[in-house]
Amino acid sequence: MSIALRIVQGLAKSIIDYALPPRCPGCGAVTPEDYQFCSQCWQSIQFLGEPGCALCHTPVETEGMICAPCLADPPRHDGARAVMAYGDVARRVVLRLKYSRRVGNAQTMAVLMARQVAPTIAGALLIPVPLHRWRIWSRGYNQSALIANHLAKMTGCAVIIDGMLRVRATRSLAGLGKKARAKEVRAAFRINPKHKAQVKGAHIMLVDDVYTSGATSNACARALKAAGAARVEVICWARVIAADD
Repeated sequence: MSIALRIVQGLAKSIIDYALPPRCPGCGAVTPEDYQFCSQCWQSIQFLGEPGCALCHTPVETEGMICAPCLADPPRHDGARAVMAYGDVARRVVLRLKYSRRVGNAQTMAVLMARQVAPTIAGALLIPVPLHRWRIWSRGYNQSALIANHLAKMTGCAVIIDGMLRVRATRSLAGLGKKARAKEVRAAFRINPKHKAQVKGAHIMLVDDVYTSGATSNACARALKAAGAARVEVICWARVIAADD
């Protein structure tokens, strides 16, 4: 790139930043850089890390512990990692992405998600949780697919956007208990036939926005493992820590 072109690009960015400065994805306050939270939102976030349950990675007191829900009903997946606990900031970012067409939020989410899985994601195959075609028609996009595309660029992992199909429209899981959620999504997902060979023997990172009860992730993991996937982990933006179900 020539020096002149770099100067022109720098000037263009300065003009754009002046007219449309970067803003916090949580509250809209002006921030120094793109995809960056303001200090107030940042301090309110409950970031998740270790120690985590040996099966699902939900926060626990001691490394290597298995949480009570997993002891009672082990997940079908091999772990679920989330950047933060589902709270006010996480909810606003997700809702603006899903319903207000703030597609830039997908990149914000992917930046922090990539850091969360960096040590374990090498060689993994990224597959987003699919939406039913009716939902895509009404919304215009699958938010998990947008996140997965950004994650692929940041990590170098391969991504199959249509690796899974949602073959049955399901009602909203909000307000349903754990058993009702599991029943609602049962047999709702299938592997796309044209990608079965890639899934077989692969380490899959299932990409989603929010992990609530695990019903959707378990249904997807069950289908992926039935197709021969060697390992299925979930990577998401946020997870509900104290779900009622």
